[in-house]
Amino acid sequence: MKRGSSLLAGLLAAALTACGQQPKSATSAPAPASTMTAYDHMLRLLYKQTVPLVQPAALAASLQRNPASVVLLDTRTPAEYRVSHLKGARFVDFDHFRDTNLRQLSRTQPVVVYCTVGARSEQVGAWLREQGFQDVRNLYGGIFQWVNDGHSLVNAHGPTTNVHPYSVMWRAWLKQGNPVYE
Repeated sequence: MKRGSSLLAGLLAAALTACGQQPKSATSAPAPASTMTAYDHMLRLLYKQTVPLVQPAALAASLQRNPASVVLLDTRTPAEYRVSHLKGARFVDFDHFRDTNLRQLSRTQPVVVYCTVGARSEQVGAWLREQGFQDVRNLYGGIFQWVNDGHSLVNAHGPTTNVHPYSVMWRAWLKQGNPVYE
């Protein structure tokens, strides 16, 4: 293994551990495409493929056509949500997601879950599928990819460029926006 890829593997393992995830063996992942970024490689190791993904551009187009067509669930912490979230997103506290009252949500309406990079939201999405939700997607790359791709965020005061990076370990993956730790 080359020194650069060894360093990347070490950083990815540290980042995964910081998010409470066990890194997958490098041999368990398919051979990476040459167009993948380091962030894509990290996500490939992180995701367990339990919930289908939706790309930020596809979600943005769907929301632009009809904002009510998708239920957005922000699955981060209260502090992260207060700093910023996708417009129209409902808050689902990751630490207590199994206690979430789902009665007001249609099991047939499309649901998109997201968190910082997509690891926590994938867990919530898998649980939603177990609860009978038929069309659950995980936002690829989470709020970081959303912002890095130039899409907007809001908070209680309106539009914002602030993003809560979850931890210092994850901060390196945020290329756009203003990192704010509340």
